[in-house]
Amino acid sequence: MIRVVLVDDDPLVRSGLGLILGGASDLEIVGQADDGRAALALVEQQRPDVVLMDIRMPVMDGIEATARLRSVPMPPRVIVLTTFGADDHVVRALSAGAAGFLLKDTPPADIVDAVRRVASGSRCSRPPSSGP
Repeated sequence: MIRVVLVDDDPLVRSGLGLILGGASDLEIVGQADDGRAALALVEQQRPDVVLMDIRMPVMDGIEATARLRSVPMPPRVIVLTTFGADDHVVRALSAGAAGFLLKDTPPADIVDAVRRVASGSRCSRPPSSGP
């Protein structure tokens, strides 16, 4: 099983991601957080394989949380979530140690595939494309 934590300040986004990922037999949602600080505590407690991390959040943003996660023993792989693919924050998140990024409007099957790929050690450096 691939253990996943969802981090986003929007409860609707967390709920939608939970439904998408919860439907995959090899993925387990082990927790959800609404800001980076809560994510750090949750990761320490749950030891997930992958964290889906929003970039823009109150208290502690996803960039700082990603950088801090890199310093924990056996850190999880982080996929940052964003609304805009060309966002300067994406570059900063990748520099902070994220394994890749997804746009929030990425098709559900591609989100599941990205989590699997990142968990296996691959990178997801741009939104997966389900088109031609």
